[in-house]
Amino acid sequence: MSKTRPTTIAEYINSAPKEAQKNLREMYAILKKAASGATEGLKWGSPVFEEKRILFAFATFKSHLNFMPTPSAMKPFKKELAKYMTGKGSIQFPYDKRLPKALIRKIAALRVKELREKDVRWM
Repeated sequence: MSKTRPTTIAEYINSAPKEAQKNLREMYAILKKAASGATEGLKWGSPVFEEKRILFAFATFKSHLNFMPTPSAMKPFKKELAKYMTGKGSIQFPYDKRLPKALIRKIAALRVKELREKDVRWM
């Protein structure tokens, strides 16, 4: 990342290391489509999409892209996520592997649905 703080998601992606930019652009496109109408921004230095509260965030690290959709949105996909490093509400996607776009779409769609229909917070 560059020394100047990005103020938009586009600036965030453009300031990321070259090896991360393709995955960041793909992640951004998937999440933008899944959360059409959501507000985009940066919180704690990471790109986020929000409606009333944060839907999901993503961030670049040295060797992986971190996707943070909340624990509740990840739970139904436990088997599919078994081959990735995960945290309570985050998933790591290494830069040297293709993004699992279909899986990301399903997780993002579930997160949007649970927030819009049930107002599910970070659970």
